[in-house]
Amino acid sequence: LVGNSTYLDDHGPPPQKVLPFPSQVVYNRVGKCGSRTVVLLLRILSEKHGFNLVTSDIHNKTRLTKNEQMELIKNVSTAEQPYLFTRHVHFLNFSRFGGDQPVYINIIRDPVNRFLSNYFFRRFGDWRGEQNHMIRTPSMRQEERYLDINVCILENYPECSNPRLFYIIPYFCGQHPRCREPGEWALERAKLNVNENFLLVGILEELEDVLLLLERFLPHYFKDVLSIYKNPEHRKLGNLTVTVKKTVPSPEAIQILYQRMRYEYEFYYYVKEQFHLLKRKFGLKSHIRKPRPRPEFFIPSPLETEEPIDDEEDDEKWLEDIYKR
Repeated sequence: LVGNSTYLDDHGPPPQKVLPFPSQVVYNRVGKCGSRTVVLLLRILSEKHGFNLVTSDIHNKTRLTKNEQMELIKNVSTAEQPYLFTRHVHFLNFSRFGGDQPVYINIIRDPVNRFLSNYFFRRFGDWRGEQNHMIRTPSMRQEERYLDINVCILENYPECSNPRLFYIIPYFCGQHPRCREPGEWALERAKLNVNENFLLVGILEELEDVLLLLERFLPHYFKDVLSIYKNPEHRKLGNLTVTVKKTVPSPEAIQILYQRMRYEYEFYYYVKEQFHLLKRKFGLKSHIRKPRPRPEFFIPSPLETEEPIDDEEDDEKWLEDIYKR
């Protein structure tokens, strides 16, 4: 410094932080669709790239009253940008309450696989300790915990029938009560939202390609995501979260599930088709061995597909433990 002059005299005010576009991203993650994997990656990426990762302590409240929607939108909208907000929550229309509509991203998976993963995870946890489920579902009675999946489906227990099976579509349809009723209205509204509000909806079965596209579309959030994901240390952590004690339901039970989940499948195939169009547009080839025929022509073994890494509803504590190591 010369004499009494200051930095400001010589250089003017410091330049304003130029925000990347988009600077508001929402990942309203669908349960049991690999979201713990992505949240773990986001923790690492937010430190590396300096964006604001906004998470929530609420893990099991996906439907909100009008007041709760307004409150959440207000809180998220005032977060420091660039932010990425993530929570298990059905689609929220920010513009309806006067906020800027953020860019949405999400990942879904084969609906029967998602259902089975959830069914067994709630009962038996994962490789991080089979006793974990005692903490997560302490009120579950033993006869319910050991309820045979075929009995549950064939005898139409509530857990294995609608509306519980109508799970993925409401994440895209939104907060309207009709979004929770299995039918055309919710399906069409979900498709419309995918087209208008979601930058990318990926398929868990092709997670590496999802990450590649996220890196391309949102580099200031996802740059280097694939190399982090493929890091052996990360893979080791991930392998602890695969659900244990899964059994394959009988072909008859699977056919019944397909029937009950026909809207979920229509949505899943729509999203998959859009995702593949996007991949082709950006020159990514599918590494899937062979396309799986649609359920009406085929009785599959739903557990054949390799599960990248599973997730759970209450993932925050586990993540915090990792970062304390």
